[in-house]
Parts: sequence; C-alpha cells; structure tokens
Amino acid sequence: MAAVEVHQFAQCITCHAWSADRSMIAFCPNNNEVHIYRLSQDKWEKVHVLQKHDQIVCGVDWSARSNRIVTASHDRNSYVWNQEGSEWVPTLVILRLNRAALCVQWSPKGSSLHWNNRAVVVIAKLAEEINITRQISLIGENKFAVGSGAKTVCICYYEQDNNWWVSKLIRKRHDSSVTSVAWHPNNILLATTSTDGKCRVFSTFIKGVDTRDSKAGSVSDSKFGEQIVQLDLSFSWAFGVKWSPSGNTLAYVGHNSMIYFVDDVGPSPLAQNVAFRDLPLRDVLFVSEKMVIGVGFDCNPMVFAADERGIWSFIRFLGERKSTLSGSRYSSQFSEAFGKFYGQSKYGASNDGIEPSRSRGGIHENCISCIMSLTESGSSRKTRFSTSGLDGKVVVWDLENQEDLSGYL
Repeated sequence: MAAVEVHQFAQCITCHAWSADRSMIAFCPNNNEVHIYRLSQDKWEKVHVLQKHDQIVCGVDWSARSNRIVTASHDRNSYVWNQEGSEWVPTLVILRLNRAALCVQWSPKGSSLHWNNRAVVVIAKLAEEINITRQISLIGENKFAVGSGAKTVCICYYEQDNNWWVSKLIRKRHDSSVTSVAWHPNNILLATTSTDGKCRVFSTFIKGVDTRDSKAGSVSDSKFGEQIVQLDLSFSWAFGVKWSPSGNTLAYVGHNSMIYFVDDVGPSPLAQNVAFRDLPLRDVLFVSEKMVIGVGFDCNPMVFAADERGIWSFIRFLGERKSTLSGSRYSSQFSEAFGKFYGQSKYGASNDGIEPSRSRGGIHENCISCIMSLTESGSSRKTRFSTSGLDGKVVVWDLENQEDLSGYL
C-alpha cells in the first residue's frame, strides 16, 4: 500500500502546507482559521491557531527558506505570517482586489543564498534568540502569487523601504476566476488556470526584485504581465496547473475528466491530452519528469506516466479501491433502487430503505482538494507527498516501494 500515514485532523480541510523540516503542518479546517500542528513524540498536537481572516481560508503556503506562512481568503485579503518567538505575527498584503482570493503560492527562489531545510530551522531559532526575525525573514522567497475571482493575478513582493508587502496586478487577461497558479523553476514564468477553460503563462519579472539570468534566455527580457502563451485545450473549467522539476513540461486538468501535458511552452507548444472515464481531477503533482499524480473527485490518487516516446497515459489508481458491485447484482440493485424512487415519486413513499451511495475512493472518503510534495525543493524525484480533502484527512504517500512505478521515477 502506498499510503504510509493517515491523520484525521478535522471534519473538512480546504488546503494544507508543511514546514521546511516537515515537523509541522498548517491547514484550514474549512473556516476562517489556520491550525498549526506539531509532531511531538509520534503524536500531532495543536500549537497555534492563526486568526485574522473574516471568511474561509482557501489558500496557504509555507516557505521553505524563510519559514514564512502566506494565507489567502475569500475576504479578499492575504497575510504573511512571521514567527516571532512563540507567536505568529501577521502582516497585511495590499492586494487591491474586489473579489475573493482563491489560491496562493510562494515563488521557488529568492536571494542568492541556498540553504537546506535543516539550516533554515537553525537560523530561525537563532533569530528568535537575538530578536532579528524580521531581518532574517527578508532572506528567502522574494515573491508570491495570488489568484482571485476578480480575473486578476497579484504578484506580491516585499517593499523594504515602507516595510510592507505590495502587489502588481496582471489584468485584462483572464475572462473568469483564476483557480490555480504555479511558478516555473526560473522564478519568472507563472502558469495560471481559470474557469474560462484556458491555461496561460505570464512573465512576472519585477525590476529591483528579480535579477536577469542568462540561463532564463529571452524570458528575463520580457516585461511584467506579458503573456507568453495561451493554451485553449480545455472546453471546461481548468484547475491544478504544475510544472515538471526541470520546467520543460506543464500539466493541468479540466473539469471534463481530462489532463493536459504541454512541452516546449512558447509560441509553438507541443500538447497532449489524456481522457479518463472517472470523475474530474482538482490538482496534480509531478513526482518526476515522467510521472504525475492527479487527485480530485474520485477520492483516489491517479497515476499518469510517459513512456520512452514521451506519450502520456493513465497507469492506475494509487490507493486500493473499495469493492464495487458489478454484473447482474449491480443491475438488480439498480432496478430495485429505481423502483423505490418511482414508488416514492408516485405514492409519496419514504426513502428510508434506499441504500446510500457508496464511496468511490479508498482511504479518502471525499474529494481530494490538495496535494503537496514532501521532498526537499530542487529534487528531481518526489517519492513522498501528502493529500488532503473534504473528509478532513491528511494522507502521506510513499512511492519508494511501488515496483511497477519505479521505472518512471
């Protein structure tokens, strides 16, 4: 079984994120709060509750380098939380939105310093002792993106002179709500999906914040908000966009039970689409250059992989499926249920005897809305990841012992 840990933290979870050393988890229990749990002696205990938003928190991300938490909410606000001593202090971000914020993600890079997760924890502890948390927090990720229901994307960065977080808006590009955002490894390109069915890639280069990199090629020469490409592959709502570890492949999903893979993102992209007969996906994660995990309404992670020719296809479900009815038994039960429904509508009979619908998934019992990597950033193989859903569970998965998938890792 690929699932190695199952935790029932709440009745419902909208989103979650992990600290750099994976010893703490932050999640929203489907309200205006963010709960932080710490692993202590093999038990998870609640240590903090972040209370600042007025409406449901729909996005949370925990930076790997600077130990900051960013949250986004339907109340049109976003906060950056810095840990000062034993408390988390919020800083309001100027978003200038007139509709709900829907998603948020830190950029992958920041300063020129590159620390591992253990170094981040050590420096954060030193900062607490000598009370320089705010200065230390400036080192790390330098931007984050917020998607909104106002058809705009906010690229937020820290303005040191005024000591606050400000935003530049990408306007007049989306025709509907922005459902997800994903940073390219070069820290400049940003991919978005929208309920207008399109996936777009923008330049987010900000003078004075980003540095021009020769490895990024002509991308670093593009202006802020310039649209690099618009993908019209889906004719339904689009969700869950992600880049591969190298940034060479882009994947996103549609509400029409299809997943799309795009290579050579630019003026002439190479696109593939994979249709499946199950319920739509909500989010995806690249675990390697050749394998993607998709999660959504089917309550069970789905594995997609590319063969040696680069052709993507559905491989299998990751979790064990519950036994389903089939053949004549299924047919007879369907007829029985239909008969009871017909009798109820005609004679006003009670429906107490009708068997409730069965769960389609394995471990998760409701829609999986979020998937997060548990591997250190920068790694090309992400064998461990976590999922959370509307059933309130956080499940940790490990692909290391999945022999049939080892060829794709």
